[in-house]
Amino acid sequence: MATPIVMPKLGMVMAEGIVAKWRKNHGDEVKQGEVIADIETEKISYELEATESGKLHTLAKDGDTVEVYGLVGYLLAEGEEVPAAPPSKSSASAPGGSSTPARPQRQAAARIERQPGADVPSTPGARKLAAKLAVDLSKVEGTGPRGRVVEVDVQGFKDKGGASSAPAAPAAPAGPPPGLPEPSKTVPMGGMRKGIAEHMRSSIQTTAQLTFTLEVDITDMARKRKEATRSSGTTLTNPHVLIKACAIALQKVPQLNTILAGGKILHFDQINMGVAVALPEGLIVPVIKGIQDMSVFDIAKTAHDLTSRAKDGKITPDEVTGGTFTISVIPTVDTFTPILNRGQSAILGVGGAKNKPAVVNGEIVAREFVTLNLTVDHQTVDGAVAASFMKALQDAIEKPDALFE
Repeated sequence: MATPIVMPKLGMVMAEGIVAKWRKNHGDEVKQGEVIADIETEKISYELEATESGKLHTLAKDGDTVEVYGLVGYLLAEGEEVPAAPPSKSSASAPGGSSTPARPQRQAAARIERQPGADVPSTPGARKLAAKLAVDLSKVEGTGPRGRVVEVDVQGFKDKGGASSAPAAPAAPAGPPPGLPEPSKTVPMGGMRKGIAEHMRSSIQTTAQLTFTLEVDITDMARKRKEATRSSGTTLTNPHVLIKACAIALQKVPQLNTILAGGKILHFDQINMGVAVALPEGLIVPVIKGIQDMSVFDIAKTAHDLTSRAKDGKITPDEVTGGTFTISVIPTVDTFTPILNRGQSAILGVGGAKNKPAVVNGEIVAREFVTLNLTVDHQTVDGAVAASFMKALQDAIEKPDALFE
């Protein structure tokens, strides 16, 4: 019997993935456990392995987007033919050999009540089509996985006379503006880069972002960090200590450890810190979970592990989800405006450390400073609350004894 190759589910919230590149060609003989394709989501890249040995019969092409458990190909035994009628996406075998009962490929999901303007679960194609047709996604009933709105839902809603009161977004230009020189290289926006673009645009469009900046003195913190590194044998960096400082500040000002979802503000006692890591293909944000109960040494060890595996492409999907607050450190600049991760109420951007003259006890001395850049969603966080968080964070950094306990 032909073995179906399906789009794997690489995380709790994943609904679709991209067949970025087939590693094996159509018709190749492959062995069980051999990598046959690269799969990309908006968060990670994943090497898809053959579950059986056999001849590869590809259905999806490089760059195709396929729903979770959707069929991308087959592994065929010697002399075996491709099934005449491929099973629907929903009836393909799930990882581990289990299968889901057959059902129509498009099954009407239960209606989800949404607030106008809420972040509607939808595919990138559906959002693009909705903008083109001036359709309000919050009014469209989704028939995709877990009620997700897909392109056919948007088109059907429009065909039945539904539309948004908002004007249609201007269409993107079909090509580059005139007068440009010949490009040296053309790179399609896809995979992780496309996911990041969608994520950033959605964040800007659905939030009221406001950024606060504050310069803080890290001289004493840096000195204690170096002492703690020598005495413990654990390499501590400024970002590790700043993560701990954020944990202390968030416990004092918990309004920033929140998520806006479905018109409700969700508050959390647990602090899951997203830590931005730059990769050649884009930015990835591994999440250190439960940092409110971790020492700075525990944070450093966990961060080292996550960062190393993120750069090697070995991080798991669940390790890049579930963040309640994010920190991004760019040591080559002083000030920048970080963009919120979807749903989160706040993100802290930290610039590079620099020595500057400062007045201490009436004398001018050299001190080490960094600039903190806090972006908040003004829908959920008022300016006074953001200022209180910055003051709590400054106190934790400039009086650093508690950071190393």
